[in-house]
Amino acid sequence: MKIQLATWQLINNCLQQQVPVMLLYVLQSHGSSPGRPGFFMAVAANGAMEGSIGGGIMEHKFVEMARERLRQHEDETTIRKQVHNKNAVKDQSGMICSGEQTILLYRVKQEEAPAIQQIITCLQQHRQVGLQLSPEGLHFRESFMPQDEPYFEMTGENSWVYQENTGYRSHLFIIGGGHCALALSRLMSTMNFYIHVYDDRPELHTILQNDYADEKNTLTDYSQLAEKIPAGHHHYVVVMTFGYRTDDIAIRALLNKKFRYFGILGSKSKIEKMFEVYIAEGFKPEQLYNLYAPVGLPINSHTPEEIAVSIAAEIIQVKNKNKED
Repeated sequence: MKIQLATWQLINNCLQQQVPVMLLYVLQSHGSSPGRPGFFMAVAANGAMEGSIGGGIMEHKFVEMARERLRQHEDETTIRKQVHNKNAVKDQSGMICSGEQTILLYRVKQEEAPAIQQIITCLQQHRQVGLQLSPEGLHFRESFMPQDEPYFEMTGENSWVYQENTGYRSHLFIIGGGHCALALSRLMSTMNFYIHVYDDRPELHTILQNDYADEKNTLTDYSQLAEKIPAGHHHYVVVMTFGYRTDDIAIRALLNKKFRYFGILGSKSKIEKMFEVYIAEGFKPEQLYNLYAPVGLPINSHTPEEIAVSIAAEIIQVKNKNKED
């Protein structure tokens, strides 16, 4: 999110200073493409740049193309397909990762400054907003687009539309604010997750040190989580409080809700003991089978930073499951 915000801010600054600026946007991708729909960057006539459309020689080529168009004062909007295969008959990107992506080159207009400023405001306020790109230009919508994923349709050179919900979509709820929570917050803050941390110890030093979480919430009891964390397809929960008792209270408060990911930090023996108690009390086995416990990929991690890597990797694996390879 910080990268998105910085890119829009660069565009806004360029418009205010009347510096020509080009918007490069990935509209569509297939296969092993380094740039996915919604990846974007800004290239300014004064040499400034922010964002990315996937990196590599392809990005370098498009940056140079954008700079040349700015030097030539070209206003033409162009959509270019790129094939990441050196054996392709045309549209070769120079990369060999075998995928494809479609990229927009668009010089931002001065009259679009209000829409850019509205996007920046919404991102700063952690609100999700609708963005539309078309031959008519860039448009901002306060309400969400109906579709969950970015949408692109092209029926002709001058007949196409791209729509997406921009802003935070994935929310990570970390229950417990200790060393592992601090390390996980630091890592996940680079991955476009809105991070919520919950603990019942407001003066805990790792809570005070955690400048990576978007929200730090103090509880009087972990049972309050039932009211504070809603179910959601883009909601990811990790329980890592300071002990078995508080873990148990947190889990019970959330067990009947559906999340995209629900993980529990702890040893295998601790998890087995918990699950035995829950089954004996009448919890349905399928409620427990959907839990990631012990949390994280099995990479023999020990330090908070290593544990954070294992959890982050598992969350990303779940988030990207069933997406096109």
